[in-house]
Amino acid sequence: MHKLIGAPVSLYTGKVRCYLQFKGISFEEVLSTPQIFKELIIPRTGVRYIPVLVTPDDQVIQDSTEIIDHLEHHFSNRSVYPAGPCQRLVALLLEVYGDEWLVNPAMLYRWKIEENREFAIQEFGRTRLPGASAEEQYAAGLEASGPFAGALPRLGITDHSRAAIEQSYLSLLDELNIHFSDHDYLLGDQPCIGDFGLIGPLYAHLYRDPASGCLMRERAPQVACWVERMISPDASSHDGGFLPNDQVPETLLPIINRMFDEQVPVLLETARQLKEWTEANPDAEDIPRAIGTLRYRLGDMEEERLVFPYNLWMWQRAHDFYGELTGDHRAGITAILNDAQIHALATPLSVRLQRRNNKLKRHTESGQ
Repeated sequence: MHKLIGAPVSLYTGKVRCYLQFKGISFEEVLSTPQIFKELIIPRTGVRYIPVLVTPDDQVIQDSTEIIDHLEHHFSNRSVYPAGPCQRLVALLLEVYGDEWLVNPAMLYRWKIEENREFAIQEFGRTRLPGASAEEQYAAGLEASGPFAGALPRLGITDHSRAAIEQSYLSLLDELNIHFSDHDYLLGDQPCIGDFGLIGPLYAHLYRDPASGCLMRERAPQVACWVERMISPDASSHDGGFLPNDQVPETLLPIINRMFDEQVPVLLETARQLKEWTEANPDAEDIPRAIGTLRYRLGDMEEERLVFPYNLWMWQRAHDFYGELTGDHRAGITAILNDAQIHALATPLSVRLQRRNNKLKRHTESGQ
């Protein structure tokens, strides 16, 4: 049986758990206690991140996207990657958007709203010391959650940016609520990889944390219903497939537009700075988690945040898929993306990235 090592409070654990349930893959969930970190996660992965999947043949896989891709190879029924080029591109784009951009409202609402903050501290404590008293768990949770709460400025989440991030999230909720009023999932009657990208932040933080969960249920009840479908332990029994004829619902276009307006400029600037960094460090194979700062924009608001190259590894997936399309398949994308968006998606990535041994590295021709 597979083992999923993570935590209820963890964004990316939520993503993988939903996938395992949808595919009907038997698994045991193991809390990522300090002992598990010491005895398994760190020695077997070389990093301190969750989730981690341990397979029945004792393979250890870290990173939610790599876990899902590994499982897709072995459990090919009801693939979360649509066959149609338009649907597949949208699915890949929305995974990047959920995984790498909706972290911002997820972190803001968790750590800037006191009710959510107190809940999260208790959750961290229950994970770290599952058998301890409430007082001991709270103290442990306060310590364990400190690095996460302290990460907000690195993401550009400040008092200056707070109102703009909240407004963007509320508008997104409205857009998703319209979409999920007509469709059970992003692309029809079964979830795609984009649904799993969105579910991490929208469930583990923004639905599960009490204050933001109440906001979601009141403002966007259809989004809350989608979350509940996604997290259902009986998800594997639900029938259905993607919309026919490679159809992408028009109700997704405002969400795609939001991604290209808010996140994609950050990705393109990250690519530019990564090129400069590699030119300044020609012998470096390992890529740091952050390589500088950039300014991002939400409406009229501008703020500074760190430059995270990992985001480009995720963007590469959608970028490469679009680059491989030809003829009618590429022409069909014009029904979804405008000229400026297609130009952004087609902008060459001068530095190629890969994950090897759970570290981000510059891609080499040999792959060595």
